[in-house]
Amino acid sequence: MSDDDLDLAFENAEDRGRWRHAKKKGGKGRTFLAFTLVILLLGALGGVGYVGFDKVRSFFAVEDYDGPGSGEVAIEVKSGNTATDIANTLYKAGVVKSAAAFVDAAKDNPKSKDIQVGSYLLKKEMKAADALTMLLDLKNKNVNKITIPEGLISLQIFDRLSKATGIPVDDFKTAAKNPQKLGVPALWFKRKDGKKVNTSDIEGFLYPATYELPRDAKAEDVLKMIIKNFNREMDDLDFVNQAAKLNISPYEALVAASIAQVEALLPEDMGPVARVLYNRAYTGKFPCNCLQLDSTVNYWLRISGKDPKASENLLAKELHDPKNPYNYDVKGMAVGPISSPGDVALKGAIDAPKSDYFFFVTIDKKGTMGYGKTFDEHKANIQIACKNGIPLC
Repeated sequence: MSDDDLDLAFENAEDRGRWRHAKKKGGKGRTFLAFTLVILLLGALGGVGYVGFDKVRSFFAVEDYDGPGSGEVAIEVKSGNTATDIANTLYKAGVVKSAAAFVDAAKDNPKSKDIQVGSYLLKKEMKAADALTMLLDLKNKNVNKITIPEGLISLQIFDRLSKATGIPVDDFKTAAKNPQKLGVPALWFKRKDGKKVNTSDIEGFLYPATYELPRDAKAEDVLKMIIKNFNREMDDLDFVNQAAKLNISPYEALVAASIAQVEALLPEDMGPVARVLYNRAYTGKFPCNCLQLDSTVNYWLRISGKDPKASENLLAKELHDPKNPYNYDVKGMAVGPISSPGDVALKGAIDAPKSDYFFFVTIDKKGTMGYGKTFDEHKANIQIACKNGIPLC
């Protein structure tokens, strides 16, 4: 079709003015109809109008749960976490309804900065302020808390760890067979006196302290935590370098500390007792160059599944048992630690005050130690002990 045909077609139609006018009349009708429909629609939606408004308003408001929550969920607060980091963790775990609610709660509570690193047990769908309160309460930490006192042997420690965590003792025994895998540096398994170190012996490395153990931790995880603490303590004491100044290996100093921990009852005697051990083992001035200690003999009884005995009850065959590598007659420093020494004993071992003493004995019920250079002086101290009610005579 040509352009002329289009024009003709249009010319044969109704008058243009009349068409536009008619359309205008129709527009008024349609406008009125549309207005009427809108009125009717708004009327129909009147019942839900507030709901729509509320949704719009909630878009700008902070969403928060009203209730105290229910169930249980573990939350991990990591080192360096900000309030926003913690808020996001809580939101993803379903604890709070929005991260913003927790951030606001943290802003309103000055104590929020005191939240400690660790795992916590919270509830699902909690009010943000309540979640913050639970994070500030250490009772909600998702841990098994245990204290390892000074002087225990590894078997005793495994038993305590098992009771605290529910992990079988055998699991700890198995994990403990490879101390280096748990984090003990290889340098600890060397000696300067020529004696071989048992690299599968964890004794002495289980540092006594209070630990918070994650409830889902395995035996290996627990022991790694304890060894990590041991390493940190050794660094703080500069133990390796200080032992070198005594011309002994750190392992030999650890052995001395473990013995001093058991033998000395008072903190001030840890160092002097360690010096007596060094004098006996290394100076060549003690008749047998051996330790001759009941505590080492009793250690062997313990790890052999037997009960330890009071000094006066130990038999000669037990003191000199050739099958016991910790017996009275073994020359030099003991072959290994006999306990887990604490901070004071460790310090005493690397800072043992110089003396000419070769003997020591507890002389009263307060734990006071008496020292002697000769056996006669030692016998005199034993008599003092007996007079003070110490059962040695």
